[in-house]
Amino acid sequence: MELKIKSFDELTTRELYEIARARTEIFLMEQRIVCQDLDRVDYDALHCFLEEDGKLLAYLRAYETKDGVKIGRVLSLTHGVGHGTYLMEHSLPEIEKRLCPERILLHAQTHAQGFYEKFGFAVTSPEFLEEGVPHVMMELVR
Repeated sequence: MELKIKSFDELTTRELYEIARARTEIFLMEQRIVCQDLDRVDYDALHCFLEEDGKLLAYLRAYETKDGVKIGRVLSLTHGVGHGTYLMEHSLPEIEKRLCPERILLHAQTHAQGFYEKFGFAVTSPEFLEEGVPHVMMELVR
């Protein structure tokens, strides 16, 4: 298993395809979220992913906004085996090192709030709907 962290222009065609395929599998097929996933944010994002034998296991992207660095599109194709935890544990220090954010933010699906709290994120908003799914805003507390 290998952690890769790349800008958009560093991604290979195969990596980009696997990222798009995984995001479609999880967000559209599994969670039934219908939205414009390929939203042009990817061009300016840092793409963090776990790969094994050319197969994507887990993924997230981080990008700068006016409010701080936002983490999004967090997914794991292998539920319950720790790949998501490994990805977060090893991506957060790299995001801090490479993007030097004052704040790290994310919109967490409400059911995943506890997952993000393990890494130091705290809820900063009431629950809201995003693409029809309950979410809360969270910020990394340092």
